[in-house]
Amino acid sequence: MLSAWLLPEHIADVLPAQARRVEDLRRAMLDRARGYGFELVIPPLLEHLESLLTGTGRELDLKTFKLVDQASGRMLGVRADTTPQAARIDAHLLNRDGVTRLCYCGPVLHTRPAGLSATREPLQFGAEIFGHAGLEADLEAAELALDCLQAARAEPLVIDLADARVLRGVLAGVPLDAAQLQDVVQALSEKDAAALAELTQKAPAEARDALRALLRLFGGDEVIEAARRELPQRPLITQALDQLQWLARHLRAAYPGLRIGFDLSDMSGYAYYSGARFAVYGAGSSDALARGGRYDEVGAVFGRNRPAVGFSLDLKALAEVGSPPPLPAAIRAPWGDDPALRAAVRQLREQGETVLALLPGHELETQAFDCDRELVQVAGQWVLRALPN
Repeated sequence: MLSAWLLPEHIADVLPAQARRVEDLRRAMLDRARGYGFELVIPPLLEHLESLLTGTGRELDLKTFKLVDQASGRMLGVRADTTPQAARIDAHLLNRDGVTRLCYCGPVLHTRPAGLSATREPLQFGAEIFGHAGLEADLEAAELALDCLQAARAEPLVIDLADARVLRGVLAGVPLDAAQLQDVVQALSEKDAAALAELTQKAPAEARDALRALLRLFGGDEVIEAARRELPQRPLITQALDQLQWLARHLRAAYPGLRIGFDLSDMSGYAYYSGARFAVYGAGSSDALARGGRYDEVGAVFGRNRPAVGFSLDLKALAEVGSPPPLPAAIRAPWGDDPALRAAVRQLREQGETVLALLPGHELETQAFDCDRELVQVAGQWVLRALPN
């Protein structure tokens, strides 16, 4: 018999120190987004399944928990990603003509973890720009992602750039059904040359050569020049490479310490992205801390095919990396029914100070705050006194 306190696999409580770190990150992310002009939305945790999965790929369908609504008998889904909900809000509830910037922060739920140590309940922060097709919006999304990770002290940062249009240009005219395309994408993502050769043995020689080249096209700036030599000279591929260079140039100018790489065989989210995409890595993390890019088709199923670009990250995962901030300062105070003492404590808390009271019969024991001052009575007045380090 299972103990009542056991949680499902890959589901965990967030304890005080980590919860404080996560909450500090949440506030920092939202402040950064507001500084860029993003508006906060709070979509529901569950929706009718057809709305939640409309237009999304098979991967999101497999990640989504499904249940029956006891009120209506209809199938509901617990969101596994908030981006489709943001697209629905932009298309149907706001319905603005110009650019709309939306951000969100809330839990999502996955049927299976993304990795051996990953949670099935990420706390997803994300930001989306709707209504602008230019590279300026792509750059803004990448810059906000980098600013958020800098605020989390996750430096040094590395950003990998790729573009879904490169593979689409390579495969133009190659007869592949959806299942075959998915297998090719997986082989590229895993850099499995043998599987890729077997899957494309009936493809034209130009496409086979280009796919083999993609497996080698990862690294620094030299990747773009190699791609121009080794990939077919097609407008879609040329446009993608030009735009990747443009983004890299602007990011390098804005973030001198940023390492920029290119991985043209990285097909993460291939069915979802429509243009340039990025993944950002930080100190102490082998997995990407933030992923984003352009996904212009995300709103089409909601009747409004607007340009869209954005990114998302998991605050729980982010809280595990980077250097933690120092403990917040606090004031130690005795407990008592002296009106002057109680008034002094209230006044300090109203000023934004953290005041920890010594409850009767207990010494103050805390690992979450740095008590650097104490409230003491001197000549009938309650005053602050510094505590020794």
